[in-house]
Amino acid sequence: MDRRSLIRNAGIAGVLAAGMAPAVHAQATVRWRMASSFPKSLDTLYGGAELFSRAVKAMSGGKFEISVHAGGELMPAFGVVDGVQAGTVEMAQTAPYYFYGKNPAFALGCAVPFGLNARQMAAWMKHGNGRKLMNEFYAKYNIVSYAAGNTGTQMGGWFRKEIKGVADFKGLKMRLGGGLVGEVMQKLGAVPQSIPGGELYQALEKGTIDAAEWVGPYDDQKLGFNKVAPFYYYPGWWEGGPEIDYFINQKALDSLSPENKAIVEAAAELSASDMLAKYDALNPIALKQLVAAKTKVLPFSQQVLDASFKASMEVFAENDSKSPEWKKIYADMRNFQRDQVLWFRFAENRFDNFMATQKL
Repeated sequence: MDRRSLIRNAGIAGVLAAGMAPAVHAQATVRWRMASSFPKSLDTLYGGAELFSRAVKAMSGGKFEISVHAGGELMPAFGVVDGVQAGTVEMAQTAPYYFYGKNPAFALGCAVPFGLNARQMAAWMKHGNGRKLMNEFYAKYNIVSYAAGNTGTQMGGWFRKEIKGVADFKGLKMRLGGGLVGEVMQKLGAVPQSIPGGELYQALEKGTIDAAEWVGPYDDQKLGFNKVAPFYYYPGWWEGGPEIDYFINQKALDSLSPENKAIVEAAAELSASDMLAKYDALNPIALKQLVAAKTKVLPFSQQVLDASFKASMEVFAENDSKSPEWKKIYADMRNFQRDQVLWFRFAENRFDNFMATQKL
């Protein structure tokens, strides 16, 4: 039987069964919306979502498009978990610790005080139990997570007055990125505030708050904090390596073809690695400019760090009794961190500390 006869007698089903189908299959066009928790002005955080969107479109030949919407456009910046869970949007870009109030375990997918640095977080998520445990938890919210990026260790924030010791936190109204560090700061006497990034400058300028932490030199300079608060402290001990995530509605993800699922995973890897590299490239330049503009860059004292560590351990113990999900994931993270700290004590820390003292 020749080819034309085969087609006439068997139809398209016969062609497919005979392995004669065209090599390229037409795929239905997919259109998604992504709600970000970040303002458009931040080309690092919000820009990561735009990079992800461009990569998805390019890899799919324009057949899969994701529109990106800044915090407040489709829903409040802190409402994106509810939006993804309900299927109002297919996905979101956010910092999981924003949703600590729903369950303390959310913070473990992003950062906890004195937790993992950026490289250690990636190692735990990819080659430890991190992603597995977090996605088991997120399943209760109809969510699947992918890493969207990391900022690296953040700065400790902008203050209107100098912080010489723990007593200076008493009564201080400070914007903090998540409820977990807010509970720790309360033990130190501070009054934590939860304010989206796009509203921070005005709150600091008007004196609604006394201090604010955001990310690091590049983002902070863009938001202008140095104009209204002269003291810039480090390190942000509550954010050693905060992971930004993509949250995807489980049903929406399940509806994708295998090819589009692979595209989502590849685009996430691209934007995640780019974000940390971008911060590492841009932060030093911005820090020098801030210092030239008379910003007072100061370290938290040993007393402050010791007191903060003690208070953090108290909050973690309290969370163990409040949330079984927290207790399970936190124990795994700390066990992983012990070996990471041991390893970094040797080659990494010794090399970095030596290089910090050299003239280049």
